[in-house]
Amino acid sequence: MMLTHGATCIFPSKVFNTKKVLAAVQDEKCNSLYGVPTMFIDLLREADFNKYDLTSLYTGIMGATSCPIPTLEDVITKMHLKKIVVCYGSTETSPVTFQGLMDDSIEKRCSTIGLPSCHNEVKIVNENDEIVPIGEPGEICTRGYTTMLGYWNDPEKTAEVISQTRWYHSGDMAVMDDDGYCKIIGRYKDMIIRGGENIYPTEIENLLYKLPNIREVQVVGVPDARLGEEVCACIQISEGKECTEQEVKDYCLQNLSKYKQPRYVIFMDSFPLTPTGKFQKFKIRKMAREILKLDETTNQYSN
Repeated sequence: MMLTHGATCIFPSKVFNTKKVLAAVQDEKCNSLYGVPTMFIDLLREADFNKYDLTSLYTGIMGATSCPIPTLEDVITKMHLKKIVVCYGSTETSPVTFQGLMDDSIEKRCSTIGLPSCHNEVKIVNENDEIVPIGEPGEICTRGYTTMLGYWNDPEKTAEVISQTRWYHSGDMAVMDDDGYCKIIGRYKDMIIRGGENIYPTEIENLLYKLPNIREVQVVGVPDARLGEEVCACIQISEGKECTEQEVKDYCLQNLSKYKQPRYVIFMDSFPLTPTGKFQKFKIRKMAREILKLDETTNQYSN
């Protein structure tokens, strides 16, 4: 497959395979590598990783979800991707509407989705579709040539996400800073409402990723009879490492407001993912409820 300026796009396999990706980079002397954070984590942890020559790499794109700082540092130093950038978008927007710069700091690349892309309009709005001030949370809306015409033969679904003035409502909650960089703080449907307080799982996930022995973490809301929902941290520990529930709770106690601290910490061997490596939170919530033996009817917890 040929791209602009004579670049060649290489597909190592029909589905993601670490060995085939690493071999393709080495054999074809690839300069750029695209993927989601989970894919880069798996590449770094491939048993034969050090046998491959990846020195031809220098840039790439990472998207779909936020990347832990230690992972990005390893991608830069061990995979030679010093100019890797983050991007954000959706299938409905063909698929990128934000992208970072090659010279952005590691912190900027891990904590934001970059800047609005060329020829796209962006706004952050509240529940009344009013633009919020810089620094205040709201829903990301975009408009431009990348926006789809609509879902095939489904005008009702199209009208749910695209307004009459062609603004696409992403469902993602974000904050924009003075320089135009946006930080995703969660999705409206994933937001946890605990006793009337809004909690954004992304904030807690980004914090827990700083614990050295945690490989993956997903925070979800689970039913609670008194508060409506409680915070549950679902964690996958790095191979050969150890981490306890108390360690996680003590770390949160030191770094989070009381109402954001996980009531439950559960450990999982793996997380359900889409074919493109995105976490399936609705399945993770279901798994958490089953592990905790939470009855959705009574919202009670039982051992």
